[in-house]
Amino acid sequence: MNAELTEIRDFIKASPPFDKLPDEAAGKLTENIHIGYLRKDSSLPPKNITEPRLYIVRKGALSYLDEEHELLGKFGEGDICTVFCLPDDKIKIAVKTDEDTLLYSINWQLVFDLLQPFPEVLAYFNTSAAERLQHQVSKIHEQAVVNATLMNTSIGDFYRAPAVTITAGASIRDAAIKMNEVNLSSLLVTEKGEMAGIVTDKDIRQRCVAQGLSFELPVSDIMTRKLISIEADNNAFDALVLMTTRQIHHLPVTRDGQLAGMITVTDLIRQEGQNAVHITGAIHKAGTIKELVEISKLVPKLQRHMVKTGTTAAHVGKSISAITAAFTVRLIEMAEKISGPAPVPYVWVAAGSQARREQCCHSDQDNALIISDQAKPEHDYWFHDLATFVNDGLAACGYAYCPGNVMASNPKWRQSQQVWGQYFENWVNKPDPKALMHCSIFFDLAPVYGEMSLLTDLRHTMLEQTRGNTLFLAHLTKNALNLRPPLGFFRDFVLEKNGDNKNTLDLKHKGIAPIVDLARIYALAEGVSAVNTVERLRQVGGSASLTLASAKNLIDAVEFMGMLRIEHQVKQLQQGKVADNFLPPKQISRLEREHLKDAFKVVKSLQDVRQSVYG
Repeated sequence: MNAELTEIRDFIKASPPFDKLPDEAAGKLTENIHIGYLRKDSSLPPKNITEPRLYIVRKGALSYLDEEHELLGKFGEGDICTVFCLPDDKIKIAVKTDEDTLLYSINWQLVFDLLQPFPEVLAYFNTSAAERLQHQVSKIHEQAVVNATLMNTSIGDFYRAPAVTITAGASIRDAAIKMNEVNLSSLLVTEKGEMAGIVTDKDIRQRCVAQGLSFELPVSDIMTRKLISIEADNNAFDALVLMTTRQIHHLPVTRDGQLAGMITVTDLIRQEGQNAVHITGAIHKAGTIKELVEISKLVPKLQRHMVKTGTTAAHVGKSISAITAAFTVRLIEMAEKISGPAPVPYVWVAAGSQARREQCCHSDQDNALIISDQAKPEHDYWFHDLATFVNDGLAACGYAYCPGNVMASNPKWRQSQQVWGQYFENWVNKPDPKALMHCSIFFDLAPVYGEMSLLTDLRHTMLEQTRGNTLFLAHLTKNALNLRPPLGFFRDFVLEKNGDNKNTLDLKHKGIAPIVDLARIYALAEGVSAVNTVERLRQVGGSASLTLASAKNLIDAVEFMGMLRIEHQVKQLQQGKVADNFLPPKQISRLEREHLKDAFKVVKSLQDVRQSVYG
């Protein structure tokens, strides 16, 4: 092969999916290439070519338009144009050159025949953007299964079985003796053969010994009755998140609703080794803010470790969010130790990415307080001190103050349940721009500490107001469509034009946020209470709002963009930089750029559907 053909072959091999071809196969393609040159504003295919052909842009740019002359996409250097491989006379499309363009073209039947021994390469041309993206995300998840441990280990693989129980009528002394005999720190308490509660060594110390109660009283007097359990087919990471958010160290395991065993934080630590569980454990043991600050320095290292070991973006988000919750809980405990117990019930809630369990290391704070309607004006001093202590403590640990002041220390977001109910009602019934901004924040809330029912009741009322509320959903949709994927413009992507982030892609606001917005709209329309984006999409998939296939496509898109985002952040952290969301396209491979285009196409198509419904 002469030098010119070698140069063309090397160029073709740099273009996915041909990069997977061996040199010999790429050489055969190269030998059959036709080289063409088209002036600006020319149409494709050239008049002298009638058979189906595949086109590769060597230099220049093409526009792809529908019969209404609406721009569908752009092709730049290295892009492969397949619209004329299998032409359909019923579909009126046009491809025009935006500038003088040098093209390589190959007879499609010849390409098809040459690629028969390479089904993975051929599949690229026979699949949609969504299908290609799904394949890539499946590979990411397969790698995560190989590399991860806690994330992909079933609870059923290592929980303690059978669960050791004691009857509700047994004495506290009997419970202590039995715990000592079996060398366990907890017992499940049964009543008439059913789970009634749990008693731990901590309960015996704090609720019996410290209170001077008789050891002969029934164990039911000191047990915890609001029992939280988990099914054995969940993964161990789900157990970690549940135990962290509910501030418990012992979790009953069930199979088909029947008691099967017990899992503890210690079990998780043994299973996982030095990781998120250890960090969470260290947080719970910290006695000062200074100690918490030192622990917080491990969080970026944890994110780097998880990315290097192939952990999915979803699991990274859950881990970082669980750690943020642990910091928050410990700071609240410290504050209560200083100020004394709360005068009335309350719940500290997280908003935004923490509530959705989609955080990256050291995100900004977004939090609030929902206080019982029993509160009196003089009680706000206590809640003011609590909020200030916790917000300042989180800031010291690297969680920056919210630029929009969406924090519990702001009196506006430290209100009674009744006031919060009025907030939600006003936002739904009067969806002006400011209300819609608040919807994007406060319709994603999750409890962190306190009386969980205060939020649960509010969410139930709010969903009743949004379910099927076409006027509100139309306003929310119009607002959400202001964020569009940076796709379909000159050459490759629409890049940031100015400032420090010039020539980068804003993955958070232009890629991930549109999916978060869509998932929220679907959930509100269907009355789904889930807050996590993937969980929302899974629950609404197959509903009137979203087909099952579209839900899967959006899940693949958010997972792929999430992986690019955290990998980019890890590179920045390794270089001693502050992690951000602005990805230079040149930082990723050409194949990753193609998959990113596929992800953007998926989002754009679903946005177009919403626009057609509520336009």
